[in-house]
Amino acid sequence: MHEENEAKGQDMVNDEENNRRLFKRYFSLFFVAFLLIGSFWLGYTSGLRSELADQQIKPFSTALVESKYPPKDVSVDFELFWKVWDLLKEKYVDQGSLDAQKMVYGAIRGMLKATEDPYTSFFDPKESKTFTQDIEGSFEGIGAELGIKDEILTVVAPLEGSPAQKAGLMSGDKILSIDGSMTSDLTIDQAVDRIRGKRGTEVTLIILRKDEDETREIKIVREVIEIKSVEIEFKEDNIAYLKIIQFGEKTTKEFNAAMNQIISRNSPAIILDLRNNPGGFLDKSVEIASRFIPRGKVVVIEEDASGKRENIYSTGGDRLSGIKTVVLINEGSASASEILAGALRDNMGVKLVGKKSFGKGSVQELIPLMDGSSVKITVAKWLTPNGEHIMDRGIEPDFDVELTMDDFENGRDPQSDKALEILREMLK
Repeated sequence: MHEENEAKGQDMVNDEENNRRLFKRYFSLFFVAFLLIGSFWLGYTSGLRSELADQQIKPFSTALVESKYPPKDVSVDFELFWKVWDLLKEKYVDQGSLDAQKMVYGAIRGMLKATEDPYTSFFDPKESKTFTQDIEGSFEGIGAELGIKDEILTVVAPLEGSPAQKAGLMSGDKILSIDGSMTSDLTIDQAVDRIRGKRGTEVTLIILRKDEDETREIKIVREVIEIKSVEIEFKEDNIAYLKIIQFGEKTTKEFNAAMNQIISRNSPAIILDLRNNPGGFLDKSVEIASRFIPRGKVVVIEEDASGKRENIYSTGGDRLSGIKTVVLINEGSASASEILAGALRDNMGVKLVGKKSFGKGSVQELIPLMDGSSVKITVAKWLTPNGEHIMDRGIEPDFDVELTMDDFENGRDPQSDKALEILREMLK
């Protein structure tokens, strides 16, 4: 289990540069929410901006532009776009309210929405700034990550200690309306934008919970959300309970500090809790996997649109590889947390306890644009080291253990109890 795979050594060298590039990508964060919430670049830059200001835009002299995407015999009729643009300016009842820049941004959003991929999205300059603040670990809102599941706005996970968690919002809850407005036609970013707001203000959600026939109304008062990445405590027999809340900028530093405590106390075993962890940065997940897995092992495989696969390898520093570990997952474990769980299972034989994970198995790349806006595009799907696709499927636990609402409300944790039971058997 700890032997080096020498045959992959040269591949590791060849892929090193690719790994550095891939590390810059976001595992969508679904991080569209903690909550967050390309470019319809039509062929030119400064000329477009000046014409936008004058509300006069028509950069193409040709009506048809051949698409570079299959089928090859299909042409794109951009003249149709400009025809509608002109009709709107000519006939719209309130022409004075038309904002050309907003119209272009709206066209971009519509173009990306047509992909039917909820994780491919556009951020205008204000939203792009908010996104950056979110991933740095502080924002105002309710503290829950959102995703799209079965085409319905769904709570991936409430953050630990957040207003959302305190109000009773749970992983898997379907959000049907926000302050009286239906969510069926909203993108994730639009939904996040409506849920977020100034601290002290209230948002009302109508949700439908798994296995329930009646909807629930949940009122949540927004607060400043400070996102901590790692928590550590020690249970009976000095077993370490290590919880990773999300994979952000500070996660590796916080994890290393917790790791040093585990080593200094000679803990014989670790419960690694990835429940309700919505993901975050890919590189942070790989760095933490490398604390458990010897250098040179595959942590995750990326597969692009052409089917080409690239391996991302552990980087060394596996000071925890000799400590027995069990991982907790649930419906709120997504993206980068699924990568870590799959890597530990496939490389180290680590047992997984809890419920099947969310199934967020795609890679997003965030691309900044010239006016301060940005576009987030799904560029690849990922697989576990054993080649298992996770998108929409999730990772099945080795031990399926339910945590009911009654357990939650009464402070019981049968999933953690099962992990302790497994570790004690392993330590005998």
